[in-house]
Amino acid sequence: MQDNITGTVADAPKGNWVDRYAPSFAKPYLRMSRLDRPIGYQLLFWPCAYALGLVSIATGTAFNWWHLVLFFLGAIAMRGAGCTFNDIVDGDIDDKVARTRSRPIPSGQVTVRQAAVWLVAQSLVGLAVLIQFNGFSILLGIASLGLVAIYPFMKRITYWPQLFLGLAFSWGALLGWATETGTLAWPAVVLYFGCIAWTIGYDTIYALQDVEDDVLIGVKSTARLAGENVIPFVAAFYGLAAILWGTAAFMAGAGLVFFGVFLATAGLLAWQVLTIERKNGARSLMLFKSNHWLGVALTAAFIIEGLT
Repeated sequence: MQDNITGTVADAPKGNWVDRYAPSFAKPYLRMSRLDRPIGYQLLFWPCAYALGLVSIATGTAFNWWHLVLFFLGAIAMRGAGCTFNDIVDGDIDDKVARTRSRPIPSGQVTVRQAAVWLVAQSLVGLAVLIQFNGFSILLGIASLGLVAIYPFMKRITYWPQLFLGLAFSWGALLGWATETGTLAWPAVVLYFGCIAWTIGYDTIYALQDVEDDVLIGVKSTARLAGENVIPFVAAFYGLAAILWGTAAFMAGAGLVFFGVFLATAGLLAWQVLTIERKNGARSLMLFKSNHWLGVALTAAFIIEGLT
């Protein structure tokens, strides 16, 4: 529930930097962009990092650290824009779910018009990052906006909204490759499919928090679809992600060093599957957030291989 004094959001980490340090006028907007919970832009960022590592192996060139910084800034801006758009679309749903009714729009801290202005501002920051890349990458980045636009509506019409989230959130796997080569190739495409499978897995875990509310208000998700079979369901997609990532690395010319370090990534996927508790919302959130460290591990595998 909303705290009427501070306007804090129910599902944000307690004592986060936005609640503690941001100016009062800025807090609702930063919360709408989920800057009080960094896991969203981290998960958007990691496929970009994977692609930069993969392409450095494939081309035998140095890892592009400057592009990594640009992708990080772009991920923050575009994740914020996506969340703002999602909140505008989901205003009629968020006020019916305990975890989300304290967000800025349903709680009345921000109007839809103000949110729209904030959406445009963040999108312009994302555009400023995008135009630092080559022309093909710019077109590819713009093409992703269609996926971003349709995603919020998918939970109303299909039990597979996580698939559409994966299509949008994994786009950096294609974009990262394109920024270095000006084109696309099969290793990038296979990496992209692996990231989609990963996203379906981790967002199914995340959606376990809302299953009861989702049933009441008619919102669909893979967590509802899987039901009591959620553990084998997530295991199947995590297994597919590991296979596709390994295949992409092999196609790019990765050797034993990559696959040795890659065992840490596979281990983190297995640990998540083995510790899922279907009706434990706190654990589901913790497992979901742990995917940030999985991103660190997989990126490290690509970078270390590229250095050998």
